Amino acid sequence: MDYRAVERAILDRGVEWDFEPTLDRIAALLDVLGSPQRAYPVIHIAGTNGKTSTARLTEVLLKERNLRVGRFTSPHLVSMRERITVDGEPLSEERFAEVYEEIIPYVELTDANGRRIQFFELLTAMAFAAFSDTPVDVAVVETGMGGSWDATNVADGTVSVITPISLDHTDRLGPDIPSIASEKAGIIKPGSTAVFAQQELEAAEVLMRRAVEVGAVVAREGLEFGVLSREVALGGQLLTLRGLKGVYDEVYLPLYGAHQASNAACALAAVEALTGGDEPLDVELVRQAFAQASSPGRLEIIRRTPTVVVDAAHNPGGMQATLDGLHEAFDFAKVIGVVSVMRDKDVAGLLELLEPVLAEIVVTRNSSPRSMPPKELAELAEPLFGEDRVHVVDRLDDAIDKGIAIADAEGEFSGTGVFITGSVVTAGDARRLLKADGT
Repeated sequence: MDYRAVERAILDRGVEWDFEPTLDRIAALLDVLGSPQRAYPVIHIAGTNGKTSTARLTEVLLKERNLRVGRFTSPHLVSMRERITVDGEPLSEERFAEVYEEIIPYVELTDANGRRIQFFELLTAMAFAAFSDTPVDVAVVETGMGGSWDATNVADGTVSVITPISLDHTDRLGPDIPSIASEKAGIIKPGSTAVFAQQELEAAEVLMRRAVEVGAVVAREGLEFGVLSREVALGGQLLTLRGLKGVYDEVYLPLYGAHQASNAACALAAVEALTGGDEPLDVELVRQAFAQASSPGRLEIIRRTPTVVVDAAHNPGGMQATLDGLHEAFDFAKVIGVVSVMRDKDVAGLLELLEPVLAEIVVTRNSSPRSMPPKELAELAEPLFGEDRVHVVDRLDDAIDKGIAIADAEGEFSGTGVFITGSVVTAGDARRLLKADGT
């Protein structure tokens, strides 16, 4: 099979957001595959926001230590292959298809036994199998949703990282922060090290209770490790980080926002915990690693004239962190928003955060069937923004053109920027349309 045929076959397994929460199917499949998830140590990452960025930052640190690293993240921005990387590179189309063909007989066997493997489970199994075949020295694995019953939780993380928890996927994870934290805490395994980003008190209490129950060693941002200082620098920020084993100064991070500094601190603590011993990492190694970091679709500049910034924020917690970073890093006199969101998100909450920041908003749809229709989005936006500030455009490409045209009309030296946001799919579509990868 070629890559496109494999992609279609995986998509035929259902959609990522509609599944039956259980580990039975993925456990049965990995059992007949020989438990590839146990062939290497795993750094397992859960949380509401910042998971993918933390995974990428963890990966660059491990690579700089001359380790072969597998990384599994979701969702993807443009290509399904982005989810499974080895040494920072997505599997090639040929290798992706090979891995699929290697495991599909076992998938079909599991199907035949009454456990039909679903979309995310298949990709998870492909990742674990690819990492075992390579083989990798360590895998950095991001949960898809939740933790306890997430398909990735068949792995036992040597280190578990919990990024900031806020309200999202409440239909699946529970209606409040303690419920969501309880699901996320399920990745913390007996005898592991649990690295916690700064959390709301009610989330922190749940996480600590789980860690005590399973006998995990705890490392908390702001106590055992954290960001000692940071200042805005050209193209990013300059950090001093306190790790679990030492202080690392003059660390340049080419990412924007306090939330990315926090993600870097969590990644550093996770790698220190995995390394073991009492010796700190070489400070020059940390500097070189983080200087290479990237996180596509996260406060990413994808055009310069006018400046167009894209971000995948899709819940109020993530959007607040993003807007803080936007304000800090970009000296815009005026911001034009191009916004497309999923209908099952807290759309009103997102719009309330965007209203004080955006001079005008162009509401549109992205390529997902879950995308809220532009007219419905406008109906929610107009009471907040006023009709004169809301523009309705049916297609994202036309909406981006509209946003850029509004910015251009302000004049080249007006300091007007364009901010495209609302969803991971929106960010990915915008990157593709504006050829952010140069393709």
